[in-house]
Amino acid sequence: MATPSPWPQRISTFSLSPSQFLSSTTSECFLAELLCDLRDDKASESIKILLLSLLQEYPNVLCPSSTVGEETVLDLLAIFNQALPRSINLKCHLMLAITNVLVCTSCLDSQGNAAECFLDLLFQTVQDTNDLKDGQAFRSLRAVACDCLREVETCFPGLFSRKLEALYLLKQQEMTPLHQAYCILYTLSLKNAIHLLSQGNGVADGELKSLLTANEGLAWKAVEKPLPPFPVSSMSQIPVLQANTDIRELRSIVSLLLEESYLLTPVSQAALLRELVEVVAMVQALSPAIFKSQLLRLFGTTEVTLMHATLLMKATFTDSLFTTEDENFFIKRLVGMAQHPLLSSQQKLFYMDCILHFPENRPISSNGEESLPVLVTPRLAASLLPTVFNNSSTMLCRLSLLSLVYMEDDDDKGVSYLFDHLMALHRIVDNHATREMTVTFFRAAFTFLNYFYHSEKFTSDLTARLCKLYSRHCYLAPNLNNLIDRAQECLGESGWPIQLLKALQKLIVELPLPQLTLQNLSWHLKVLGRVARESQVPQRSSLCFLLSVLVNSSLCSAGGWRLGNAVLAVCRNLLLHPSLDQVFIELADLLQHVMLHYEDTDIQDHARFYYTLLTNLSREKLSGIMTKGPDIGPTKVRSLSSIMAESDGQSSCLTVHQTKRTVLQLVKVLHNEAWEAPGKGESESPEDKEVLKVYREQFLSPGFASEVNLRCHLKHVGEVDAFYHKLFSICLHFELTDSNYEEVKDITVPCLFKDRKPPVVHLKLKPRQPYPTRLRTSAMFATEDGLSWYTQLEDVFVSFPDVFLPLPVKVDWSQESREQLFDQIWRCTCSEECSLSATSLFCFELGERSLRGLVDLNFHPYLICKNQDQERYKVLFFLPPQCHVLLNITITEDAVHISIATDNWKLLPYINSYLQNVTSETQIHAESLVEVHDARIEDASREM
Repeated sequence: MATPSPWPQRISTFSLSPSQFLSSTTSECFLAELLCDLRDDKASESIKILLLSLLQEYPNVLCPSSTVGEETVLDLLAIFNQALPRSINLKCHLMLAITNVLVCTSCLDSQGNAAECFLDLLFQTVQDTNDLKDGQAFRSLRAVACDCLREVETCFPGLFSRKLEALYLLKQQEMTPLHQAYCILYTLSLKNAIHLLSQGNGVADGELKSLLTANEGLAWKAVEKPLPPFPVSSMSQIPVLQANTDIRELRSIVSLLLEESYLLTPVSQAALLRELVEVVAMVQALSPAIFKSQLLRLFGTTEVTLMHATLLMKATFTDSLFTTEDENFFIKRLVGMAQHPLLSSQQKLFYMDCILHFPENRPISSNGEESLPVLVTPRLAASLLPTVFNNSSTMLCRLSLLSLVYMEDDDDKGVSYLFDHLMALHRIVDNHATREMTVTFFRAAFTFLNYFYHSEKFTSDLTARLCKLYSRHCYLAPNLNNLIDRAQECLGESGWPIQLLKALQKLIVELPLPQLTLQNLSWHLKVLGRVARESQVPQRSSLCFLLSVLVNSSLCSAGGWRLGNAVLAVCRNLLLHPSLDQVFIELADLLQHVMLHYEDTDIQDHARFYYTLLTNLSREKLSGIMTKGPDIGPTKVRSLSSIMAESDGQSSCLTVHQTKRTVLQLVKVLHNEAWEAPGKGESESPEDKEVLKVYREQFLSPGFASEVNLRCHLKHVGEVDAFYHKLFSICLHFELTDSNYEEVKDITVPCLFKDRKPPVVHLKLKPRQPYPTRLRTSAMFATEDGLSWYTQLEDVFVSFPDVFLPLPVKVDWSQESREQLFDQIWRCTCSEECSLSATSLFCFELGERSLRGLVDLNFHPYLICKNQDQERYKVLFFLPPQCHVLLNITITEDAVHISIATDNWKLLPYINSYLQNVTSETQIHAESLVEVHDARIEDASREM
């Protein structure tokens, strides 16, 4: 049976959290292992490609410096040269990995040997156009090489500016589909070369021609002095090539590229056009009219990428390329595409956005804002009228566009249609629409109001319809409140929000008491709470309604805390109302009734507090205490409390301050307490045949052996300020960084003094999976002066050995029973019936140290059996909630063998790392040979 490779699991673990994975090793060691297996001829090609994926995705993590990056590139080049000719797929991934390492580790900046060798390899590959020897396979290698060259040129613009003729010839000679890859590479290099040339003070005669016909080495000077970013934000910032020389050859090249563009895919065409637009923009001697022959084809396309390129031309060249007829045709084309039945909703929304912001359709006014549509007339936009069959995004976008079109239309037919459409949505919501349709209706209502709030005819009708809708579906109260809030923010001086609030208030206060239920009342209170925030709305009717409900219903006894808090929210807003004096008596009666009759004690206390404020403080002081008072003009700088004077000390005591740096730390105690099995009285050891059964029955008790007690000292961090030397009422809070553990409860420590022995904190962990983890830790504490402080501690790292527990059996089990249990668990773990079990062998050289000393130092609490004469040891680690790791340690003539068995194969990487750590002082040469039982292990790995 072939041994499965451990790499898939390791790579999966690394990808989940590279920092956590590297906490148990170093990037240098992991990279060395990776390169070693890449050089291994016995490793399969699929495993090697999997290893290269790490270098493609995490080059900076594995190669933290340019030196390491260059060494890695040389190693990968050696592997590339040694790869078999038929391993095309592996070579492609090697090219991609090398490119990523070169670019991300800045190896090209140093112009080292590795960079030159790799770029030579890429050029040799793209120039080898003889596909007859390997056919389609070798063609894919050339395609990857071309992509790698384009990536290098993109990251280091101008590097290939001295090889334009060679790249042009490659493009011309290529007759396969690779032609477009060569074409894009050449166009990008041409654009960057001209950009580089434009940075000089001027262009000498023949310099542009020599640039186009150059076939020299790489332009390393371009890497030393990076080009400014391109494209730029405006035409005024575009670099201009000051050329008085003949540009006929450049014009010929650009024309030829445009004529051949129809042979490319839409994405490649768009990329080519973007590069050429920038070339023409930089070379003023080239007329934008060179694109004229392409416009008709671009106007007729349905490809969004090509439309993007056309819009770039429009933004760059404006009147130099587009005539008035072109602009009119273009806007009509956009309108047609915005309703094309074969296009997706996302594409239609893109075209709608283009119509909304087309420069000639909505010219920029003197204040910098877009004006109303000019080219899109009501007749042209008639086909874009929204319907209830549109999806939400399309419907809202069309409504916004048509609202702009009809804003200054003298005929109200268009606006009436939009309002009818809004009422159609209203009817759908009234008939219990979905959540999405309900949200769409309120967004559509806001959009309509945003444009036509000045039309009293429509706003009055909309107010009546919304009130009718609320009367039938009072659960829409949050939607109405949100609509009112947004309308007040955006509609300026419009009185519509107040009009709607008054109508809703009138609707609610006139409801007959028999029709009210506790559930409906909670929604009505939300609306009345919002009404109570408006100074322009009289509040007496709201208070009378609430007092009537409290007196004549069972609200005080059956309402509960949530409903009582909603009543108090109305009262709290009224305490800040400008017309408080007019409703003083009604509000006082309401608060007094709540504090005397409401069942919930918390509601009573709050009502009593509000009543005290209302009857003892002036409006000025009341606004200050509630902190959200209206603007009541300048006031005298004096105390706002009639009971005690306000002072900085009082404010400081009520504030939790944050320390400037970390004050506390948790330091793990080296040896944790031994686990003891629960139970009362004495018990005998079980019989040999029943030992495993008795052991497993223990786990039927809930919570048996499920916790790990991690003991830590709570200490000060070095030398701290003197007022932190005595801390009191310390509360430690822990946050999980993964889902492998249950929530950790807060720990309270009474005090911590700098000159006393640090207290021991018992951190109780309950693993779901016994893996290493990290706990984010913070603390709150009080100092001698009574101030409260918050500080962030360093994370607590729970390593893999921290989860180890001894065998969870009673202390009176005999030595023979423990050995029998070890042997039976070993046999069950090694059986073929256990799908998650695995075995492994770990070997190391002992050197000059004794095996007995090594075992006593590291494995003593977990030792089951030791035969010192033959130097054989049995060790068992128990990992909550119910995992086991068994070690059978023997010594041979040349090495120590540790046979490993576990009932959870996912623990093998952690076990191997742990054994490497505890035996590292002996200068080991370790090898882990993992043997996992049957094919079901593959199903488990896919679940990871």
